[in-house]
Amino acid sequence: MKTLDCRGLACPQPVMRTRDALEQEHPQELLVQVDNAAASENVSRFLRRSGFEVSVSRPGDALWEVRGLAQGAAPQAPDGEQAPAAATEQARKTLVLITTETLGRGDDELGARLMENFLASLPELGPSLWRIVLLNGGVRLASLPGKCLDTLKQLESNGVSILVCGTCLNFFNLLEARQVGETTNMMDVVTSLALADKVIRP
Repeated sequence: MKTLDCRGLACPQPVMRTRDALEQEHPQELLVQVDNAAASENVSRFLRRSGFEVSVSRPGDALWEVRGLAQGAAPQAPDGEQAPAAATEQARKTLVLITTETLGRGDDELGARLMENFLASLPELGPSLWRIVLLNGGVRLASLPGKCLDTLKQLESNGVSILVCGTCLNFFNLLEARQVGETTNMMDVVTSLALADKVIRP
């Protein structure tokens, strides 16, 4: 079994080291050690996408161990889409990047209402709406009750991919409060931006 000690590494280094180990050494079994829950979720998701059966244990307060056992499944593209799904990618290429929980500057109450209206209007983009990425204060929209969270849940149920920054959730102590989307890392965010035909940043 290959062991990677990724404790102390900032996002997205644990995922990148895991990717490199899979590409260079092709292990059938891999143990990745990390020191925070966000990294544990990101590495677990990457391993599952890469065809591994995953289990997670926590032998210490600052130690998570992610074990992956190869199952022979076909790997997926780095952004979480199935690699063969070129036709789907062609049809859904608009990405919305949200970095705050309010829209605009001047008054936070007004900004919160504007963000509610903005999210509620996203279905007007139709099938071109591919992915929503939440960073920094924007991760609160996926974690705190309200109209924005309800709208995001509806968008996700309609097939829109939602990625929520794990480092940001961890910073705001919201990792366990996330109610919609997938916890992600900066490598997935950069890949998503590169794949998108259009990026909307309100």
